[in-house]
Amino acid sequence: MDKSREPNQPIGAVMVLGGGIAGMQASLDLADQGFKVYLVEKQSAIGGKMAQLDKTFPTNDCAMCTISPKLVETGRHPNIQLMTNSELVSIAGQAGNFNLEIRHQPRYIDPIKCIACGDCAKVCPVIRPDTFNQSLNTCRAAYKLYPQAVPNAYAIEKRGIAPCRDACPAGQRAQGYIALIREGRWQDAMRVIKMDNPFPGICGRICNHRCETACNRGLVDEPINIRALKRFVTDQVYSQPRTSVEAVQITYPEQRVAIIGAGPCGLTAAQDIIRSGFPVTVFEAMPVAGGMLRLGVPEFRLPAEIIEREVQDIIDLGVELRLNTQVNNLDDLFAAGFTAVLIAVGAHEGIRLPIPGAGLEGVLINTRFLRDVRLGKYQITDGELHTAEDAPPLGKNVLVLGGGNVAIDVARSLVRLGRQVSMACLEGQSQMPAHPWEIEAALAEGITIYSQRSFERILGDETGHVTGVECMDVSSFAFDEAGRLNVDKVNGSNHTLSCDTVIFSVGQRAGLAFIPDDAGVGLTNRKTIAVNPNTFAAIRPGVFAAGDSVSGTAFVIEAVDSGHKSAQAIIRYLQGDHLEPPPKPELPVVHLEAADIQERILKGEIKLQPRIPLPELPVAQRMDNFLEVESGYDEASAQAEAARCLACGICSECMSCVFACGVNAINHDMPAEVEQVQVGAVILTPGYQAYPAELSEEYGFGRYPNVLTSLQFERMLSASGPTMGHIQRPSDQQTPDRIAFLQCVGSRDKDHDYCSAVCCMVSTKEAVMAKEHEHHLDIHVFMMDMRAFSKGYSAYYERARQVYGIQYTRCRISALQEDPHTRDLTIVYQDEHGHRQKEAFDLVVLSVGMQIPEATRALGDQLGIHLDTYGFCQTAQANPLETNIPGIFVAGPFREPKDIPESIVEASGAASAAASLISPARFSLTTQIEFPPEREVSGEPPRIGVFVCHCGSNIGGYLDVPAVTAYAARLPNVTHAENNLYTCSQDSIRHITEQILEHDLNRVVVASCTPRTHEPLFQDSLRAAGLNPYLFEMANIRNHCSWVHSNDREAATQKARELVRMAAARAALLAPQTTVQVPVEHTALVIGAGAAGMQAALSLSEQGFPVHLVERTSEPGGNLRKVLTAPPNLTSAHPRHPQNMLRSLIERVGADPGISLHLNSEVISTRGFTGNFISTLRLADGNSVEIRHGATIIATGGNEYRAPEYGYGSDSRILTQQEFEARLSADQVEQSIHPRSDLPDSVVMIQCVGPAERTCTRICCSTAIKNALVLKQKNPHAQVVILFKDVRTYGFQEGLYTQARRQGVIFVRLPEGTGPHVSGQGDLSKPLTIQAMDAHLQRPLTIQPDLLVLSMPVVPQPDAKAVAARFKVPVDADGFLLEAHVKLRPVDFASDGIFMAGMAHYPKSLDESLIQAQAAAARAARILSRQSLTAGGRVAVVNPALCTGCLTCVRICPFHVPVISAELVGVGNIQGAAQIETAICQGCGICAAECPARAIQLMHYTDSQMTAKVSALLMADPEFVPVDEINLIEPPSGILMGGISD
Repeated sequence: MDKSREPNQPIGAVMVLGGGIAGMQASLDLADQGFKVYLVEKQSAIGGKMAQLDKTFPTNDCAMCTISPKLVETGRHPNIQLMTNSELVSIAGQAGNFNLEIRHQPRYIDPIKCIACGDCAKVCPVIRPDTFNQSLNTCRAAYKLYPQAVPNAYAIEKRGIAPCRDACPAGQRAQGYIALIREGRWQDAMRVIKMDNPFPGICGRICNHRCETACNRGLVDEPINIRALKRFVTDQVYSQPRTSVEAVQITYPEQRVAIIGAGPCGLTAAQDIIRSGFPVTVFEAMPVAGGMLRLGVPEFRLPAEIIEREVQDIIDLGVELRLNTQVNNLDDLFAAGFTAVLIAVGAHEGIRLPIPGAGLEGVLINTRFLRDVRLGKYQITDGELHTAEDAPPLGKNVLVLGGGNVAIDVARSLVRLGRQVSMACLEGQSQMPAHPWEIEAALAEGITIYSQRSFERILGDETGHVTGVECMDVSSFAFDEAGRLNVDKVNGSNHTLSCDTVIFSVGQRAGLAFIPDDAGVGLTNRKTIAVNPNTFAAIRPGVFAAGDSVSGTAFVIEAVDSGHKSAQAIIRYLQGDHLEPPPKPELPVVHLEAADIQERILKGEIKLQPRIPLPELPVAQRMDNFLEVESGYDEASAQAEAARCLACGICSECMSCVFACGVNAINHDMPAEVEQVQVGAVILTPGYQAYPAELSEEYGFGRYPNVLTSLQFERMLSASGPTMGHIQRPSDQQTPDRIAFLQCVGSRDKDHDYCSAVCCMVSTKEAVMAKEHEHHLDIHVFMMDMRAFSKGYSAYYERARQVYGIQYTRCRISALQEDPHTRDLTIVYQDEHGHRQKEAFDLVVLSVGMQIPEATRALGDQLGIHLDTYGFCQTAQANPLETNIPGIFVAGPFREPKDIPESIVEASGAASAAASLISPARFSLTTQIEFPPEREVSGEPPRIGVFVCHCGSNIGGYLDVPAVTAYAARLPNVTHAENNLYTCSQDSIRHITEQILEHDLNRVVVASCTPRTHEPLFQDSLRAAGLNPYLFEMANIRNHCSWVHSNDREAATQKARELVRMAAARAALLAPQTTVQVPVEHTALVIGAGAAGMQAALSLSEQGFPVHLVERTSEPGGNLRKVLTAPPNLTSAHPRHPQNMLRSLIERVGADPGISLHLNSEVISTRGFTGNFISTLRLADGNSVEIRHGATIIATGGNEYRAPEYGYGSDSRILTQQEFEARLSADQVEQSIHPRSDLPDSVVMIQCVGPAERTCTRICCSTAIKNALVLKQKNPHAQVVILFKDVRTYGFQEGLYTQARRQGVIFVRLPEGTGPHVSGQGDLSKPLTIQAMDAHLQRPLTIQPDLLVLSMPVVPQPDAKAVAARFKVPVDADGFLLEAHVKLRPVDFASDGIFMAGMAHYPKSLDESLIQAQAAAARAARILSRQSLTAGGRVAVVNPALCTGCLTCVRICPFHVPVISAELVGVGNIQGAAQIETAICQGCGICAAECPARAIQLMHYTDSQMTAKVSALLMADPEFVPVDEINLIEPPSGILMGGISD
């Protein structure tokens, strides 16, 4: 098919926003029809709210079991592109051609590579609230949203970069190792530190820790002591025997790198470069490596053994270290064969101020002094100072000039050498550049600090020896733009600080004397090397510089960062790449706001706790030695300090997941991406959020632990939930005895004038399930009305009351209180008899309503979509599923609060509307997977390949995978056996295909995890090798072995052997199953030309499918002809007035050439199967005609119930609502909004008449209220009284209820089981008298109205059962058409190819009927759009020779497939045997299981295959399964296995 697009042709793609049940349904309907679908979901997996449910009402089906097939189908559909963690940014263009901008937020785990082993989550140290489980438990930052999530992949929850990492020059992942410390994982913490920093022990002691300045914890109390925690880790690891470091294999021996300087910058670069395979030589002029770390930092701050160990870890990688080797010329290095040179000399040269007396004896330089101290040239022995010959002597009274950290180090070292020490500096003490804690330590050790002094000259005696320093007081100072110092001195403040030794400590610089002017390396005015700041490249090619030689004096962590970056530049240079580094993704930094902090404090997530102090050596014990002053944390203190971390980035980037991931799926630097997508239509299904119950403060949610929301309770009930299905009080984990449900929290209040539609039934369902879990529970539901308005809901409600004993009280609870000792909850309420009650409950569940999230509202506003006051989408007048922007459709709760079936119906309807718009582009963008032709294997002996999966540690951690593999290799017919780390990974799938071809395998067994999600994946690997997919068998050794027997490795291993043995035995008997393509008739048949039928016909015709629309009466319109009034806001001129919509539908049908309308006609017979039906019509003239069609839609409507209840039919004053509508609009072509004198002044309406007494028929309440409002509009003085049991104005109809009350309509609730009494009927001379009991006032009422209007329910058409029988489709107990599944297939029948719409299914409003009609059209179009349908495969096949014609299969098949064919000969030559049409068999196997003669076989699950499998388990000799001893029953020759016989 030509994939090019005509100029005016729409784009054959649709974007569906929101991956809940509605989004999935819309996507599947569109993709199945031949459209490309982009399914955009903001979470990491699709499924939405339904995935969180435990059960669904009214059937109590498992919600996950129900939704799981749709999840898998959506995830695997070749024409649906899942875009999880994504959001729509903007829309431009017009209907048929939209340009979308979609932002993909990083999930940090590639869903294509990820095989969902869960190893990342097992090692993740970050614990966070599990939002899927409504924060009832915790999960890890690496997570899968829920076990059955699609995509079947993990993601990482990360807000962005923690500010501590952002502040660190080297990007140290501090939050990562802090999280690991909290869990006691010292080695893992050390590993993540060394990923960024080769000197953790050094930085754990002397780092300037900018991370702590940036730490968000500082907004609470004090920053985390990050430096101390780093030190703690190194202390723990270094206290153990050192593990040898293996040398790196040199890959590029000819490309040698020389590094000048063995300081932190040079050694960091050496490590990175040699790890990339390049040989490295480090030249160091000093006798020891480490640079200023080793020679410039005192022992009491940084012990030499720490430096030496960390330097040795780098040298052991294979780095050549040349000590005492000074480089004097760069040319010599290049001449020696080095390809690149890195200048990384440190700031070893101290600065001598050019002031008078600077050259006197006794004037020293800081760097020389500290180096001499570290090299042991000054020693204290018996209190006396001994000085080496080559070291300058020290006087007793030493003055240190300078106020930085080095000056402090000099001063504190002098104290330990027994000197009297003072310091003088230019700055005030609070402005000194030294760290405050260093200054405090100096003062504690007796050092005097003279601040705000200028150094005028150094004084000396006649021998030229220092005697003091002349100073002046400084009032202020500043540096100009050129870096020159300007000092304001106090006149006349000259004074002398006496001393006999002066040490300059006013800065350092790198020693670059070895670089001559002609070396081709430029220097800056600051005497640093000039380099490109991005590449660290000097002017001379091959020369790079980093560290202090470029930046000047810097901290060790800055040197490390410089080393990393320069190393990467050198590696790019050696590899011939561009030197400029590739751009790094802009990752957000998490800066918490004060409001965020306060909220977490209020929630109890943060508790005020200052940092844990570090122990220090007392001053008296450190004055005469160089012992380390600061000690480290012990384990308890370290973990307590680590626990203070706010985990502000959520993911700590500890990288444990990276090391654990066996498929390289994790990328912590994954950026957000923006993608441009072109589509022809957009469907919005963003869903809803539950009302935040904490906003209703009166209920104590968030303060009282035993107050839950309904969604929390739902998760608690779930077997996969936080309590594994056990009902517990969060306060004490005890099983409650009494539970109260409070309804309408966040619905039907002053801020939410709408009903959330599902809450009543949700609470009823949860109450029922709670009773199923704990039979003793006493459950009380407090409500305003019970809105059990849909199919089967009333019966479910009654069952809850009568069978389960759940109590319902009509009362809105205004507040509750907690007993602080027991945590019980007290509710005070007024019962239905008016008595005040006070009861205590163990647990309270708040039934929270639906609301639209702020993000969805913002998106709607941004896109220009009209929203109502509450943020719900307002739809177009002509189409209830189209927004104000043509081509953008809406479905689900975003349009109006609704339940699952209505959401699915709307989703299919929206799919139909979108398909109508872009139908010319059908199949223009879709793809189909191509496989090679299947090879014939039926004549070959079995050659089985067995592939056993480790699944990381999921299987391999609990059973002996190699032993199972070895065992499999010895089984009969097994040609090849192997084990894989992850059998379902992409490379393993390809590998299986390769092994099939290499070993000539003709059957495959995979022993891994669940077939439900993985079997299709493995079957595709067979198809890629030319094998029939039915030649595959799977053994679930994860669920059945490693999970079940996780504590018994031998039992798990033995069971795995048995499962593999069974799988291999069955695999030996597997046969290829053939399928055939059955052509499809592209015409549709729609029965019933009411509103639903006409809409369905129009929807299909607009998509290009011919339609036969059959109506048994003389005119189309159905019940819509009798809907004559509309809510007061819709005048008769309004396009959505029912009669205007009727006229529009009739005109459109009449003008549509694709619709053949058959009036006064009916279907008298039908036969065939999906895609190929033949129906016979009896036409108006009595003639019959056959119609071939591929799909059928039944929309035969319903009737208003008519029966003599309350005297109906005996008195003209007693009307039905339909008759009352006719009177309200009588003699008026245009509905007037002006008062009329002929209308009644008083009306009583009685709800729930006849069948509605036992089951709600959905629309009666809203119809009554609508007519009441119309009457009040036309006759404002009319009194209207509505007698009801419950007012069931669900969704936005609640607004009508509110409006009616405001207009003065009186609502009187009747007591349970008591109806009104009507008298005076039949005698017009007597007034009609209605007597009723007011349940609220507890008093009788007597009313004498002008009219009594009965809200008669809708009932099926009289011939509904006959029509159903004709099409072999079921009806329910009330005679309405019975859907395949009440939740997930609400417009389908169990029989494929036949669909329902409108009131034939169940009473519904006009909008709902039109939407369901569009939904039925979408479902039908899935069939009609195909050229052919695939039939065969796993289907039932009858052996006529064994068939007794007993009709068991005919009676038991839920799909009505088997028939008795008179053309077949059964057992004993009887005429007639069962026949199963392969094209419509669903492969359920019920007939095969129930056939008493065993005449039916289910292909791919034949008796022989299953017997072989069972026998393999039971055989005494597990090494061999004697197939020839098994009693096999196979179809006789001539019966085609799994296909359609010619």
